[in-house]
Amino acid sequence: MALTEKIEIDRIEVVNQWIIQVRRNTTIERDGEFVSNSFHRWVLNPDMDISGQEQKVQNIANAAWTDEVKAAYETFKAEQAKRLGA
Repeated sequence: MALTEKIEIDRIEVVNQWIIQVRRNTTIERDGEFVSNSFHRWVLNPDMDISGQEQKVQNIANAAWTDEVKAAYETFKAEQAKRLGA
């Protein structure tokens, strides 16, 4: 009986111009037959360090986060801070 584990980034989505949602799928198989899988998700924003992300995630982030998008994100953060009194 051989168990194998396959881990892959299977979904990368750009939401609301600057939010990037990433999903990692972990699949377990026994002798080549599916046993189970689980997901781990996380969110990235333009002001985050993405150097530790997989290359395909970095490529999408770098394509999506143009200077215009980064400026819009900074404006959004400033407006939110004003509303919250920060």
